[in-house]
Amino acid sequence: MPRILHLRTVTGRGGGPEKTLLNSQRFIASGYELRLAYIRPADDADYDMPERAAALGAPLVDIPERGAIDPRTVWRLVREIREFRPHVLHPHDYKTNILAVLLGGWFRLPVVTTMHGYVTLGGRLDWYYRLDRWALRRMRHVIAVSDDLAAAIADLKLPAERVTVIENGIDAEYFRPRAPRDEAKRRFGIPAERLVLGCVGRLFPEKGFDLLIEAVRRLVDRGYDAHLLVAGEGPERQRLAQRVAELQLGDRVDLVGHLADTIPFYEALDVFVLSSLREGLPNVLLEAMSMRLPVVATEVGGVPRLVRNGENGFLVKLPAPDELAAATMLLLDEAALRERFGAAGRECVETQYSFRTRMARVQAVYDQVLDGAPQGTGARLDGQTREAV
Repeated sequence: MPRILHLRTVTGRGGGPEKTLLNSQRFIASGYELRLAYIRPADDADYDMPERAAALGAPLVDIPERGAIDPRTVWRLVREIREFRPHVLHPHDYKTNILAVLLGGWFRLPVVTTMHGYVTLGGRLDWYYRLDRWALRRMRHVIAVSDDLAAAIADLKLPAERVTVIENGIDAEYFRPRAPRDEAKRRFGIPAERLVLGCVGRLFPEKGFDLLIEAVRRLVDRGYDAHLLVAGEGPERQRLAQRVAELQLGDRVDLVGHLADTIPFYEALDVFVLSSLREGLPNVLLEAMSMRLPVVATEVGGVPRLVRNGENGFLVKLPAPDELAAATMLLLDEAALRERFGAAGRECVETQYSFRTRMARVQAVYDQVLDGAPQGTGARLDGQTREAV
């Protein structure tokens, strides 16, 4: 049975790592043995991945580290590789890409990475970006979640057979409405007649939540009885809360924090709004569409692959406060249009972005890599050659 060791740098409680945990169960069911090594700051009080992994029965290795460069992290990964004896290392971000290439070279293991998108915060992460490009050249295979991410590494001149675009997929049976919208609104203390906009994501500058808050001010000024819910945590929380106060939107905008279960959140929305400055192919957009929500989204990254302008949502160009407000008004004005866009979005997810299809494509990449693995792969695993797959 092929064994895959996923590597991920994690902070807090949400985002891509959570998706990887959910995905792991499907791979285990389809004949793969997985282990998830999550590297996180030792002092991260919000980190709760072990509890989530236990609830899902996911095999998680928790690796706390002290500082950006902690030799104990490397030694812990070495120990896990020797114990688990993986056939493939699968990192998911800058730091684990670099670690996986170094460890893969030592243990003679192929490395497959997934590019989920770049977050540019400056400082140390700029160095990670440069080192990441060095690491990408040495990957056995690169999976990009959107065409624009694949295009971003075109200058590396990797052979075409080593780069595959595999768009995100979700479980549409799980992401479906269950409770009436009026009831869901009441859970958040919002009157049933008020029109609710919402978004989900880590509170980082790239998500453009400040643009969305500005758009809500414009809606309220135009007389719309609108409310905004923002789900997520991150370093921008204080700045966003301050902006809400400055715009006198305290009774119209709620930063609800991280939500372990986003279904009740989606159920409370009339319109989902994505205000990102850059994206790959965002899972939250797939989730919202699967929940039969009409969407307004910035025209960035892989978003136009999901949102067909005027069919299942509206696309707007950056800079966006006025554009977001104008597109949202069109949906708030017409319940029938919201219903039509929501139904079209649900159909799009069901027919084109199923989780099962995505998993089959990732499995095909693993099979390709393992079929092409040279003799002696894994020879440094306690001095023994890895067994045939």
